[in-house]
Parts: sequence; structure tokens; C-alpha cells
Amino acid sequence: MANTRSSDQQDPSDPYSLLGVDRNSTFEDIQKARDNKLIEAGDDLLLKAKIESSYDSLLMDSLKARQLGRMSNEAVNASQKEKNGGNVTLPVLKNSLLTKIRSLASTSSSDTQDNSFISLPDGEGLTIRLSLGIFVIVLLLVASDSYIQIILSVSTIGLFISQLKRGRKAISSLGWSVVFLSTGYILGGLIVSNIELANNHSLLLSLDKIEALPVLILLWIGAILLG
Repeated sequence: MANTRSSDQQDPSDPYSLLGVDRNSTFEDIQKARDNKLIEAGDDLLLKAKIESSYDSLLMDSLKARQLGRMSNEAVNASQKEKNGGNVTLPVLKNSLLTKIRSLASTSSSDTQDNSFISLPDGEGLTIRLSLGIFVIVLLLVASDSYIQIILSVSTIGLFISQLKRGRKAISSLGWSVVFLSTGYILGGLIVSNIELANNHSLLLSLDKIEALPVLILLWIGAILLG
């Protein structure tokens, strides 16, 4: 019962309480407690920040104690042990700072993963996309005009699936697919309009294929670039 009351009365703002150590703990015990608490905190950035702040606070208290000559024999031994491997204070501070930077970098990477725009696939993925793009363009050029819409539909679905496989969310993938499809149609329409205004009838391709070609090329580019 006495231990329960003591635990209930712990101040959550007290760095010793937050790290779960007492005031007689060695530096190694405090550092080990900090590492364990960071693992337990998981993705809770606020809790991780409190743990790091508590650790830094105890570290500064330890440094002040050393300056005032109030170190215990055990703390002296621990300090001497670390001095054998080099400077004590700087590595500890650097370790604490690096932990914070890694935590923020990991969170930033997770938050922006879906917002990354250009991300070239590596190796086999890039080769497959290039080969499929060339194949579909050749297919458009040789196929009958009645198959144009089918080819464009399949290509749009391919762009959508390509983004999903590379980690982009479904809504974002669908949005970008529509953007590339619409932009391609706009460019194709402008090209066809200029051809009609020029009354150029000596064309190797039909107007429908000329209009569809920019659409297909943009969808192909999207499949390569969109991460």
C-alpha cells in the first residue's frame, strides 16, 4: 500500500518520475531508462519529446553535480569508464540530439510520402514502364480508330494501379490520373484544332489518333514519374 501511494503521488512533470528512475540512479541507468521509454512511446512524438527533455534535464543536473563536487563514487567510476572511450559530455548530448532529429525525420518522411511528386522507379520497374509505354503507343498507331478509347481507358487504369503499387493513396492516385488524362485531351484538342484550321488533309494519322497521342504520352510519363 505504501508503494502504491508513493507511485500515485509522483509528479508526471518530474524527470525522474517520467523516466522511472530514482535520484540515486547512475548515468548508465538513466540512459538505459531513456532508451526503453523511447521504444515504449512508439509514434507518440509528444511523449518522446517529454522523455528527451527529462533526459536532458537529468544530464544537466549531473553536469552541475560534477562541477560542485557532489558526485558519488559510483558516478565517478561510470564517468571514468566513459572517459576511457573519449569525451563524455559531447557524445551524450550528440546522441540525444540525433535521436530527436531521427524521430522528426522519420515523421516527416511518413507524412510526406503521399505528397511526393517525382519519383523514378528503379531497375526493372523503370524498364517495364518504358517497354509498356512504347508498346501501347505503337498499338495506338497501328490499331483501328474504334480501339482508341479502349487503349486510353486501359492506359489510365494502368497509371492508377502504378501509383497504388508505389505507395500513393487511392484518392490521390485517381486524382492524378484524371489530371493527366484531362491535360492530354486538352493538348490533343488544341493540336487537332490547329490542323483543321490549316486545312491540312495530307495526314498519316487520323484526327482521332492525333488527338489521342498526347493523352497516351502524358499517361505514360505519369506512370514513370509519379511516386
